[in-house]
Amino acid sequence: MITPDPEKTLMSQRFRGFLPIIVDVETGGFDQNKDALLEIGAVTVKIDETGHLSINEEYACHIEPFEGSNMDPKSMEINGIDPYHPFRMAKPEGEAIRELFKFVSKDMKKNGCNRAIMVGHNTIMDLNFINAAASRNHVSRNPFHPFSIFDTVSFAGLAYGQTVLSRAAQAAGLDWDTEQAHSALYDARKTAELFCIIVNRWRDTAGPVWV
Repeated sequence: MITPDPEKTLMSQRFRGFLPIIVDVETGGFDQNKDALLEIGAVTVKIDETGHLSINEEYACHIEPFEGSNMDPKSMEINGIDPYHPFRMAKPEGEAIRELFKFVSKDMKKNGCNRAIMVGHNTIMDLNFINAAASRNHVSRNPFHPFSIFDTVSFAGLAYGQTVLSRAAQAAGLDWDTEQAHSALYDARKTAELFCIIVNRWRDTAGPVWV
């Protein structure tokens, strides 16, 4: 058995100093430079002394469409968002991004990690939208690695032969509520649960992994 370094946190040793943060976004389309970012959901994970992961804290925010942004009717039909509903309590995009980065950076500091790595389902889209919003609002100190990601599409394809989030979650034994799906926080939670199950399954099969 490999012994972890007692002077470092277990999380900082599990993924080579990277802190996994599970993120999902809801948008007005697929173009991060033109389409509106409408919701962010983010979930942190914690690690126990045996190396098993579980869900920890959450961040969620409804976001005001940035000026001049596009919202494709087909995308809006899927996510069911009314961007101008008075009870959305939406925040300006820049404020939401700053809050997200603060949420992530706090967990990085607590775990002694030197960078966050985004986890998602088709993560590159989530990362592109977050990066574009940060750039658009001149938000610096982005805690996420600029291009490295963990993607549960690949993880679930390997573990369960499924690549659609709902099917992968159900194959992993998780409940799936179609009424809540396409809410950023709900999808982030389910992606986080799926990520933890697969990582823990590997831990139980292959043993502990320490850097």
